[in-house]
Formats: sequence, structure tokens, C-alpha cells
Amino acid sequence: MKELVEFIAKSLVDDPDSVRVEDVPSADGYTVYEVSCGPEEKGKLIGKAGRTAKAMRTVVRSVGARQGKRVTVEIV
Repeated sequence: MKELVEFIAKSLVDDPDSVRVEDVPSADGYTVYEVSCGPEEKGKLIGKAGRTAKAMRTVVRSVGARQGKRVTVEIV
């Protein structure tokens, strides 16, 4: 799952080497994937009105649901 998040994020930015993904378990049973990158790349990950970030979360949640996991993505 982490590889999927990393692949999607690196595909969206100009400098893929700046992308870092960490998985952090949360108290409510979710696994949160925190995506960090350079400040000039954040806008590309978030997208206009957050559409790109929402689409990334949707894809990751559906793959997680098929695997029986509760996951989400945060851009930090």
C-alpha cells in the first residue's frame, strides 16, 4: 500500500526524489500515510480545490478496503 501511495505521489510532481511517504498508525484503527515533499510541489499534490488529493485518498481507500484495511492519506 505504501508503494502505491509513493507511486501516485511521485507521478504527480516534477521532482520525484523530494517525495517521502511514512505510514503512521492512528488511535482509531486507521493507517495514515503521510506524504511530504518540497513546498513548491505541494500544490501539485493537493490540486485545484483539493481534487487531486481527494482522488488519491479515494483510490487508496478502495484498495485498502479490498484488503480489509482502513487507510487514509494526508499531505504534510
